[in-house]
Amino acid sequence: MNCFSTKAVIQMVVRQYNSSKKNSKPLRNYLKQNSRFLDSLRVHVKAGTGGFGFPKYGGEGGKGGDVSFVATDGMTLKDFLNKYPRKKIQAETGGNSHSRRILGQIGQDKKVNVPIGITVYDDKNVLIGDLNEKDSELIVAKGGEGGKNSNGYCGVKGESRSVKLELKLIADIGLVGFPNAGKSTFLKAISNAKPKIASYPFTTIRPNIGILSYEDLRQISMADLPGLIEGAHCNIGMGHRFLRHVERTKLLLLIVDINGFQLNPKHKFRSCLETIILLNKELELYKEELLDKPAMLLINKMDTEGAKEKYLEIKDQLENLDEALLSFPKEIRPLKSIKFDKIIQISAKNQPDDIKQVKQIVRNLLDINEELSNDVECHPLEDLKEQLRERGPVLL
Repeated sequence: MNCFSTKAVIQMVVRQYNSSKKNSKPLRNYLKQNSRFLDSLRVHVKAGTGGFGFPKYGGEGGKGGDVSFVATDGMTLKDFLNKYPRKKIQAETGGNSHSRRILGQIGQDKKVNVPIGITVYDDKNVLIGDLNEKDSELIVAKGGEGGKNSNGYCGVKGESRSVKLELKLIADIGLVGFPNAGKSTFLKAISNAKPKIASYPFTTIRPNIGILSYEDLRQISMADLPGLIEGAHCNIGMGHRFLRHVERTKLLLLIVDINGFQLNPKHKFRSCLETIILLNKELELYKEELLDKPAMLLINKMDTEGAKEKYLEIKDQLENLDEALLSFPKEIRPLKSIKFDKIIQISAKNQPDDIKQVKQIVRNLLDINEELSNDVECHPLEDLKEQLRERGPVLL
């Protein structure tokens, strides 16, 4: 084959490739968006080494700088990564002692801004600390001591290790449910969030935060977590990545489809009651303490055909969930049932009045549980007036 025919073949292959590329289905936008959400990151931190001492005059070297994280409002892990793309953070070394400066200069600390809601673990997955409040600070690597008599005037190396930053969303309400339960539709209807909505499972593949606004300017945050599936607690599907985000919510809001759920033809169909039991089971297997949180159940899509009849069939079982569990096989039966403060029937798509009702109920539940958790001792008004009453001198 001569060089001209070889060149022709190459050109033909290139044309075929370009043609197939044009005709191929483009990458869906929501898959591109998935890469934008970052809730876990591993970085290397290195504190400063202490400066050398000066034995001749007994001079001490300066301490190495510490590396610390500072919780910053309005920041994301993506912002952190943009600032530190190499994921390496280092503090300054302490200054050496010398004849003109007996005490070496202390190395400057390295303070790094991180999002609020960060939990920091070391390379052995041991908890170092949490940063849940604005401007709270956590030292993740301590600087080494400066050289002095006790260490032979040699500066001590600062801590050097890998740490994992794990973001747990801080929201008042955690919205949990299987795919296609209507979580995104509900969140859009009740808040200012604009999640992707479609008729196929897994339209939500990253958490969405919505803000519920009230006429008196009260605001409540709600996190829509991507759909769980059976086995999410042991890393099946996407739900395991986001279960951690329900840990810091004050109220769990479970939403289920009255018509049940089937992920695909290969999976078993689950009725409405079975989906509730399975959600209960997944939460229990991930972290049993989640079942002690205040919880509310929304039975969605009540505007569909036969929905009322289906609800009446399971109404008594929902109100007596402990007894209902006994009729389910062991593989899906949780050891402990979740206690619902309210069970509401709604149509998130077509009934705005249902949304208004839920909006008011979640506010009341949050307020009631806040009062119970604070356990503030109330004093009668007359007792308070008596304490504030002016008193004159007492004649003995």
